[in-house]
Amino acid sequence: MYRTLLYTILGYLSGSLLFAKFFSHLLDGEDITEDSPDKNPGVYNAFLYGGKLCGILTLCCDLLKGILPVYLYLKAPSPAAAGGGLALVLAAPVLGHIFPLWHRFRGGKGITVSFGVLLGLLPKAGPVVILACVFLFFSLVVKITPNCHRTLFTYLVSAVLMVVFFPETPVSAGFWIITAAVAAKLLSGSEIRERCEVKALWKH
Repeated sequence: MYRTLLYTILGYLSGSLLFAKFFSHLLDGEDITEDSPDKNPGVYNAFLYGGKLCGILTLCCDLLKGILPVYLYLKAPSPAAAGGGLALVLAAPVLGHIFPLWHRFRGGKGITVSFGVLLGLLPKAGPVVILACVFLFFSLVVKITPNCHRTLFTYLVSAVLMVVFFPETPVSAGFWIITAAVAAKLLSGSEIRERCEVKALWKH
């Protein structure tokens, strides 16, 4: 119990570190969120407004802040690491990124960190493969625009598939918590009010 609480808190605090802001300040002395229309401190804006180096550093660190708490929790010499507490440890870094303590709870969308926490489950690759494949499906086969709608559909479909392929496991429970947090972030933004369009790319 205490180990789960410790890693959940550490995961949340590490998730609250917004590396896009940090590296843009470090490299250019500017905050990329001030230049971007959506103010999102994520990897895409780090590349677009901060440059290649800022983007690469942000990508690596956003993945690591998801990977490390989960990986270390699972490797800890404790039977609790195999129990339901994993759901909280999985969700904590994503919640930290979306609602960061260090930045007045105004964070990013949590997409890269979501991949990070699922990569922390390796060698169990199924969950991260599901999320990646659904993202690709809604990008390359059936395209949903704008991006916030695509992301919302992706997480909802992935969450259902997690339950189908990993029923009654902390992984599916943790991913549903992540999905709820991502949905809350997306639904609070202005982009969600734009018209949603769905196109089958093979028809073009």
